[in-house]
Amino acid sequence: MYKVLLADDEILDLEGMRTFIPWHDLGLEVVGAVNSGFEACAVIEREQIDILVTDVRMPNMSGIELARRALDKQEELRVIFVSGHKDFNYVKQAMSLNAHGYVLKPMDDRELIHSLTKIRLDLERSRRRKEEEEAFRKIVPIAKNEYMLNLLETPADRGKSNVLDQAYRLDSLNWPVRVAVLEIDDYYWKLNPYSEPEKQRLLCGFYDLLAELLHSRGVEHICKLSKQRTAILLDSKQPPESLAELTERVKAEYPFTITIGAGDEVTCFGDLSRSYAQALTALDHKMFRGKGRVLPYDAGAGTETDQAKTIDLQLDSLLKAVAQYDLVRMDDELSAIFLLISQMGTKVTVRNLTMYLVMKLNDSLRSMQENFFALMEMELKNLDILIHFETIDDIHDWLRCLLFELSEKLQSRKRTKNGKLVQDIIQHVRSRLHENVTLRDVACQFSFSPNYLGVLFKDEAGMNFSDFVIDLRMEQSQQLLRNTNLKIYEIAERVGYRYLPYFSRQFKETTGLTPLEYRRKR
Repeated sequence: MYKVLLADDEILDLEGMRTFIPWHDLGLEVVGAVNSGFEACAVIEREQIDILVTDVRMPNMSGIELARRALDKQEELRVIFVSGHKDFNYVKQAMSLNAHGYVLKPMDDRELIHSLTKIRLDLERSRRRKEEEEAFRKIVPIAKNEYMLNLLETPADRGKSNVLDQAYRLDSLNWPVRVAVLEIDDYYWKLNPYSEPEKQRLLCGFYDLLAELLHSRGVEHICKLSKQRTAILLDSKQPPESLAELTERVKAEYPFTITIGAGDEVTCFGDLSRSYAQALTALDHKMFRGKGRVLPYDAGAGTETDQAKTIDLQLDSLLKAVAQYDLVRMDDELSAIFLLISQMGTKVTVRNLTMYLVMKLNDSLRSMQENFFALMEMELKNLDILIHFETIDDIHDWLRCLLFELSEKLQSRKRTKNGKLVQDIIQHVRSRLHENVTLRDVACQFSFSPNYLGVLFKDEAGMNFSDFVIDLRMEQSQQLLRNTNLKIYEIAERVGYRYLPYFSRQFKETTGLTPLEYRRKR
């Protein structure tokens, strides 16, 4: 309902308008009917008005003066003047105020209704335009993010700046430019003690601080890559070392730190993808160069990182053996991993990689709706025991015992009643991943109410059904990317995505890589 204010010093005319005009049928509501300009101003002070219907001639304050004051307060107000005078001077003044109607007395209700109807339609058009503008305003940052992501991931040979470069102010970059990628360190376990609302509050506060600090340094081109990573473009006035203060601020104000990988300077858009790849490589070296700091790209580094990537691949096989209670294969995989670790050199590196292995194992268990530390009744500080081991064999034996116990507990959980039900649900969902799987459909299949099954599933699996389906789809898509030659869109369809860009965004949110990057690396 649009709000209408009536002002007329003639009581009969005022009551006639209020009584005989079908306001409700017109989609309008009379919020005030007053007989002086001063009373009308008081209503306008406390109430948002859409339409003012006022007599032109009123004592003390004319309708023209009232309209001026009202428009000063509420500039989008629509005004209809009512007058018993045909004096052209009144009409001229009304036109100067962009009046939306001028009705003569004795008033014809149909004429006023016609003016009110036109104004209501105009208000609706204006509201729709504002909604469209607001929607467009919200879409612009998302569109810019996608555009920048494409620039960073795809080498491009381009000539003059196009319209989008100008719209997103990329044409104002001061070359040479380098890409830097900011990553939240220890994302999962640092935030694990917090509830979901607390996590969201922390992350929102962090990204607000990040935007504020980058803006104060003149950095305006920011691209969110995933929950953990953000890319920025730095020109020659903003060397990567200038971001060191940012890492210190985050360290002081949040329970986590950030590491920043910086690529080399490039001189054109076509080379941004090279600088971006270097920034990601610099971040890969965090394991060996430390976290909570700025890491410039080092072309000479890489051997240990490549070995760590090999360990990542073997971890998939190790986890599968743990989950399937295949103790022989688990022992073989663990031995192969430690053979690689033994070639790393220093004992500090061995301990760090063992810690890394445990944390990666915990992350992988999350996709199975399990938590390593909860299952083993451990806290992160219990891993300090690694410091006291003197040989790699000691660490190997300790981890073997830990994994054997973990595998036993996973097997035991599968035998529980609800565990068996959840396993059946998981198998059912796996067989229908290519469809639009919903909790309501699954509840119907297993003869439960959706609400009850949702609570039961979350209690047993440790996560919401919808989040589980997403994780399952991401797991399946990773396997297909590694083990088949299917095209990306074919994989997306097999795991239930009909819209390829949404699948790509979801995959990148989960893994930090696009599907094509993941396939190349694996």
